[in-house]
Amino acid sequence: MKKLLTLLFAVALTLSLTSVSFAQAAGGDTKKDETKKEEKAEKKASKKKAKKEKKEEKKEEKKSDMK
Repeated sequence: MKKLLTLLFAVALTLSLTSVSFAQAAGGDTKKDETKKEEKAEKKASKKKAKKEKKEEKKEEKKSDMK
């Protein structure tokens, strides 16, 4: 009987601890997610701009080499 009670108590404790790890994010975290998405979009845009500028520089170099 004592082993059964111990086992039941252990299972109850385990379930209570694991429910926290599977919980959904609270409403306050959505702002953080939005800012992260915005930062990621800005970073992507800056990379794209840098790539475009580099490509234009190569074109200008090629034109100057041809002259």
